[in-house]
Parts: sequence; structure tokens; C-alpha cells
Amino acid sequence: MSGGVYGGDEVGALVFDIGSYTVRAGYAGEDCPKADFPTVMGVTLDREDGSTPMETDGGDKGKQGTNYFIDTNQLRVARENMEVMSPLKNGMIEDWDSFQAILDHTYKMHFKSEPSIHPVLMSEASWNTRAKREKLTELMFEHYNIPAFFLCKTAVLSSFANGRSTGLVLDSGATHTTAIPVHDGYVLQQGIVKSPLAGDFMSMQCRELFQELNVEIVPPYMIASKVRPAKDAVRDGTPASWKKKEKLPQVTRSWHNYMCNTVIQDFQASVLQVSDSPYDEQVAAQMPTVHYELPNGYNCDFGAERLKIPEGLFDPSNAKGLSGNTMLGVGHVVTTSVGMCDIDIRPGLYGSVVVTGGNTLISGFTDRLTRELSQKTPPHEAEIDSQQHNGGAQVQCLDRRLHLGITRNFPANVDLETGVRGGRKAVRRQEVPLIDHQHLTFYCDLRNTQGRYLFLLI
Repeated sequence: MSGGVYGGDEVGALVFDIGSYTVRAGYAGEDCPKADFPTVMGVTLDREDGSTPMETDGGDKGKQGTNYFIDTNQLRVARENMEVMSPLKNGMIEDWDSFQAILDHTYKMHFKSEPSIHPVLMSEASWNTRAKREKLTELMFEHYNIPAFFLCKTAVLSSFANGRSTGLVLDSGATHTTAIPVHDGYVLQQGIVKSPLAGDFMSMQCRELFQELNVEIVPPYMIASKVRPAKDAVRDGTPASWKKKEKLPQVTRSWHNYMCNTVIQDFQASVLQVSDSPYDEQVAAQMPTVHYELPNGYNCDFGAERLKIPEGLFDPSNAKGLSGNTMLGVGHVVTTSVGMCDIDIRPGLYGSVVVTGGNTLISGFTDRLTRELSQKTPPHEAEIDSQQHNGGAQVQCLDRRLHLGITRNFPANVDLETGVRGGRKAVRRQEVPLIDHQHLTFYCDLRNTQGRYLFLLI
């Protein structure tokens, strides 16, 4: 195979965006992903007789008798001895078998296409390591036999989704809140600032709130029916009355906690709101309340607490159990990141702040961030954009220099040079591999005397 470069606008490229909370995958150029399901999965081991506890159709068979239950419908079925796990840790791939199970499931159930047909663009954490990139690239070429591969950092995709090549990307997701400076399509590694104050932190604060109210979080799988009193309603703040399902399997603690978290996350999305100014008890008491009912029938009006919980993202001193800590709030994460970059590019970063991640969808988040940055930066310097979910689709449809993908096989006399904004261009050279560059590594395939691509650094 002599032609080595593909463009995303010439072929039906696939885009994979695998985050700590959800997996999103689709076709380049389309507005919405084809697949959107949880990153965590259920895992069971075969018994000695080869059967799986409460075996049902749809489980993906893994190595060494491991069964993976991926996607919302499979994951939320109560199964005996099913543990819940994530293939990612700190935004990077940790368990490669379960990560491969996610790819298998996506190709089989959502794309319903052979992997060898489509080139792939895949997002990666901005702090991903070289060793993990090498292993991922080898997996895509050797196992899935894809024709071309492009690996791009999530912050760069978020910038491109908003039509910016330079800016400050604030990503507040499930496990961390991160400020990532992007300049001319490249991530400035020295300016990355991370904080653990994110979605999981707010879920923990919500759990403590319900404990103070003596409210038990009961996931829907345990509830057979709600027992209504004579007036056909549970009064606000009174204990709920419900009937438990019979003959439930012995579920694991990890799966039960996951199901409880789904209830808490729905509460977060429905009730929480970020105050447009620093939290004040008197002001919060005058805010309108929001009514919310839990799956077991308990219902209550929530007022000041719906403002106080997300306040911990911006002011950690207001969070319970974090007094005297040194964690940075969202505003300080942004200013600290910009301050670690060269002074000449700081106006460009402040002039294009892109917010992304599930927490930024909380009502009032961007307004509060705008207020805080306007107080910390010169007038008319900070500008905030909301991120779209199709950055990977757009980067495959931008100017060709932005999305050059590398094919599996290259002739022995072809080298790669770094192109514009993370792209690569092929140039002829006379030397034969083995070739070892700072950014690209080749090894010689003695079977066909061609150099095979192993590693792409964006």
C-alpha cells in the first residue's frame, strides 16, 4: 500500500469520544453521535459449569470467561455477582480488555459495520502518556485492522468545535475539573491545571444532604410499588412508604452504589443551580424552591441547599468536609492555568474560554464563571463559549491540514514530518527504516519490507 494519507472529508470516518462518564461515538460530519452510553460496565465471571448468573442475551464475551454487560439496558439489570467497573482511571485507559469490549460493542450494536471499512478519529486526555498512545494505536491497527487512525486531544476538539484554534478549555466532568490552554491547535502541557472538585464531588455532597435529612436513597430496581396514603400523596418531608420487590438476586455493593448514583445524578440535574454571586445564606433563603420526588415516593421542596452544593465547585471553603483545604475553585483553576502560560498569549486565552463537560450544564454555571473571570481579568478580555459535542466530527471536516490521518502501512522510503496544527505530511526520503523520531516511531516489518506505523502524537 503506497498511498499513506487519508482525509476525513473523503471517507466515512468514525469518531470515538470515550470519557470517564459516557461513551459517545458517531460518524464524522453528523450533528449527533450514534452511540451515547455509560463508560462503566457490569462484569461477571463464568461459573465452573460454564454458565453465567442470571444469564441473558446481550452480554459481550470477554477473555478468560469474563462477561461484559455494556450499555444502559444491560448494565441496569440486577444480576448476581456482577461488579461495576470502568476501563478508565484519571481519564486514561487502565483496563485494556474492558476498553476493547466497549469498542467491540460499539461496532457491533451501534455502527453495525466492519471496523476495517472506516478510518477512526479518537479523543484522548490531554495528559495521556506516550506508552498508552502506542498501545492504543497498535490495538486499532493490529486488532481492528482500520485503514487510518487519528488521535486528538479532547481540549483541541473542544476548541475546533467552537471554531477556535487558540483558547482556554475548561472541562468539568465526572472525576475532575481541568483548565487546558490550547494555542494554534496544540495543548500547552505546562499550563494544565486539574482539580478533583467535579461531578463525583457534588454527588458525595448530595449523599451527605440526604443523610442529614434521614432520607434513604432507594434505586428503582428495589421498588415493587409505592404505597400511597389515603390522600394519595406523600406529604413533603415525611418518610416514604413503598413495597420492596421479592426474590431479588444478591447484587454486589458496587452495582448497588452505581444504581444509587443514578438517582443522585438525576437529582443534581433537576434541582441544583449555581448562584450568580458568592453564596450568601440570606440571599439563598429568598430563592424559589424546587420540588423533587425520589423513586420511593419521598418528596420535598429544596431551597438554599440546591445553591450551596454546587457552590463548592467555585468556593471549596463552602463545601462540607473540605475546610482548610488547598483545592482550587473553578475560577482559580482558569486564572492559574493562564498564569502558567507565556504572557504574550494570555489575552488570546482569556478572549476565548470554552466550557465543556456535564457540570457546565448546571443552571447558572457559565454566568457565575463569567462574573468571576471579569473580576480577575482586565475589562472586555474574557469571553466564554459553550462547547458543542461534535468537535470530532468537525475536525474531520475542517481544512485538510488539520486532519491528516496515517494509514497502517508505509513504504520504507517514506518519512513523516509534523504538519500544521497536529497534522502530518508524507515526504520522500532515501533512508530505509528502522526509523526512530522524537514524535513518531516505526519498526521494520521483515515480511513485506515496509515500515508500519505505530505511534501518532498530537
